Amino acid sequence: MSTQVEANPTQEVNQHEPIDSTQAEAHPTEANEDEDPVLGRKRKKTSKIWEDFDLVKIKGVMKGVCKYCKSKFAYTGTEASTGAMWRHIDACIKRKLHMSTEKRQTTIPFQPSNAVNPFIVPGARYCNEKMREIMATAMMVHENPFNAAEHQIWVWAFEYANSEFRKVSHKTARNDCVALYEKEKKILKTQLESVSKISLTTDMWRSSHQVVEYMVITGHFIDVGWNLNKRVLSFVKVSAPRRGIDVADAIYKCLKTWGIENKVFSVSVDNASYNDSLQDSLSKIKDTIFNIRESVKYINHNDGRLKAFCDVVEQKGLKERKLIIDCPTRWNSTFNMLSTALKFKIAFASYQEREPHYDLAPSLEEWNKVEKVCKLLEVFNYATHVISGSEYPTANLYLAEVWKVKVILDEADEDADRFMREMASPMKAKFDKYWGECNLLMAIASVLDPRCKFHMVRICFPKIYKSQEVADENIKKVRSSLDELYDDYVALSLADASSSNGNLNSNTQSSSQANVAAVKTGFDEIMCLIQENVAISPMKSEL
Repeated sequence: MSTQVEANPTQEVNQHEPIDSTQAEAHPTEANEDEDPVLGRKRKKTSKIWEDFDLVKIKGVMKGVCKYCKSKFAYTGTEASTGAMWRHIDACIKRKLHMSTEKRQTTIPFQPSNAVNPFIVPGARYCNEKMREIMATAMMVHENPFNAAEHQIWVWAFEYANSEFRKVSHKTARNDCVALYEKEKKILKTQLESVSKISLTTDMWRSSHQVVEYMVITGHFIDVGWNLNKRVLSFVKVSAPRRGIDVADAIYKCLKTWGIENKVFSVSVDNASYNDSLQDSLSKIKDTIFNIRESVKYINHNDGRLKAFCDVVEQKGLKERKLIIDCPTRWNSTFNMLSTALKFKIAFASYQEREPHYDLAPSLEEWNKVEKVCKLLEVFNYATHVISGSEYPTANLYLAEVWKVKVILDEADEDADRFMREMASPMKAKFDKYWGECNLLMAIASVLDPRCKFHMVRICFPKIYKSQEVADENIKKVRSSLDELYDDYVALSLADASSSNGNLNSNTQSSSQANVAAVKTGFDEIMCLIQENVAISPMKSEL
């Protein structure tokens, strides 16, 4: 095939001119300066090869360009042949991927489709009760107060839209919201009754104006219509300190309430011991953290202090405008406070010179420690956002971020500053304990991604596990488990070849079409390593 492709692949292409027979007929006298004038009427091309190729003039030479891989083939002379193009189409991998996408089975809609107005019913007349339901929905979704229903301008707008609209009091709006909540709860209860398995995730939530925290329990399940659902099941206050047993009790009460205690497939929690480990690590600079926290409280205490600090910020030409107070029991909240305060470090010193009663500004040495700690915690915080922020994170994304966390822990454990080593050592010990056992589910899912195959496991495992010997043992375990899984699928394919092959093709394509995050994640770094150092061999068979 390579002998048929353009002889000089490194030659620059200066001009591409798609040839359209209809244009040739409409403008028979027009010609590019690099091509001969068109003589006579061009015959319309009827070969089906042109469904996959574009006829392009490149430096005065006619060539057929593959629409999928952009390979170019000569097509000149009165006896121009399409044989080389036909042979290429039979072997073009990118075309095969495109065709399998067109033919693949219906997949689960992971991403929501374009929103349509669910309240519009064609041919239905205006109903004031329906309008009240819409208003209740808007209040709950946008967290508006109940008296928003009485705002005069909104009432005028609704009356303008429909003269039959009737004003709603805040008490009626409250009752409508309660009724809507009970209605949605009943619908969800019915959905969960028909679900065979459900996965749960938990996360901690705190409003912007409160220090009180809540635990959100979210259910992920596939309904009878093969639609992937993500629904909040519980929103409860869990008082600090949040021990593992407290989290478990809250989850079990939620499961009993919905009647799904026997349907749980997996539970991913905001790990309490993990949070404790990072909190213990932050204790190495607890005095500095205390000074920064009290500084934020001092400055935000009244408008006069805040204005004086803002004047200093403006004089220093800083872009930031807002200090953040943390929740002392949450490491990520403390990280946000410290990383924000770092941007104001020159302002704190100048403010202390102006304010006689303020003596909490950290020293230069303390700021250097804060900067190092933030650099470490930033990786944890970013990994948390990448995984939990992704609607449906892949195994490769998860594995890559775990790899990145271990890399930064190893670096901190060998840092020149003693306090960094003392901080990283217990964190690394907990990491090694948690990842001591191979996660086969995540590893096999990673291997099945055709972008990475076994390369992701080979790169990550030596760094994640304590020794090369343990890493090699776990790599062999993944390989043997994958072989067993493959043998099972071979047996299934022999029983029903056509059905099984169709499913496997669609699954492979679904993985290959996964989007890579635009941000620089651990996954991006590993993919760069694979592309630079590893040559991935072409696919041997469809299976």
